[in-house]
Amino acid sequence: MYDVIILGSGPAGLTSAIYCGRAKKTVLVLAGETFGGQTSEIAQIENYPGWNGSGMELIQFMKKQAESFNAKFEFTSATNIKFNDDGTYSVICDNKKTFDSKTVILATGARARRLDIDGASEFFGHGVSYCATCDGFFYSGRDVLVIGGGNAALNDALYLSDVARSVKIIYRKPSFTRAEAIIRDRVLEKPNIECVYNTELKSIAKAADSDRLIATTTTGDKIECDGIFVAIGHEANTDYLTETIKRDDMGRIDSNDLPNGMFVAGDVKSNIQMQIATAVGTGCSAGMLAIKYLNSME
Repeated sequence: MYDVIILGSGPAGLTSAIYCGRAKKTVLVLAGETFGGQTSEIAQIENYPGWNGSGMELIQFMKKQAESFNAKFEFTSATNIKFNDDGTYSVICDNKKTFDSKTVILATGARARRLDIDGASEFFGHGVSYCATCDGFFYSGRDVLVIGGGNAALNDALYLSDVARSVKIIYRKPSFTRAEAIIRDRVLEKPNIECVYNTELKSIAKAADSDRLIATTTTGDKIECDGIFVAIGHEANTDYLTETIKRDDMGRIDSNDLPNGMFVAGDVKSNIQMQIATAVGTGCSAGMLAIKYLNSME
């Protein structure tokens, strides 16, 4: 029986682990399929105070800090959470193990929203990608598209512009109003990035007599390219929860509507800006609330 089980190994979950471990609570982190979540895929972090390095380097640093306070890690994901009659929790995992705990912190983060058009599923992993830092090196000296207009899409375009021959950003609005000004300026300064506004992708197909793709837009244009990188937002990773845990249309959780001993942190929390700094803040808060709850039971 653990004092705290934390679902998720991103900045929110690891911050909770550090706080709870430091308070002498027994902690288990269920790290999930992707250790570090979305943060681990960031090539260079510029806006987290006191850090200058990659996302994976930051995650590894946080993990070591949590382990220094005796936090334990299991590289598995929760498939179900049972609330027991004695007020404890049982977390059933995809590795067939079950772990018991007095409290649970939900910090499972979010996943990339999938592109729902003809060809998007068919060519996933064969020209269509949702992770520029994972797959960008496959497109060295080639032509790629980036779909989206927020910070994530523009950062993907900047990363790819140093690898690919050319990058076209396809965005449904007339300007990148959702992205930070400094990132917009960097995109405009890149000679091999072209911005295509007021249109969306309608379908993706294979080019004739070629390994390339043909992306057809809603304005009727056909763009030949080698790869398509999608960054159109995220949905919370909460499929493992029962319907008794209320969520919004993005799958995010309201922290004010949870059973006793259950807390939420990071991108899975409703009404939060999706930033490392805010994830760490909510991880701190969830950890401290769990500690307070455990101390009240003594």
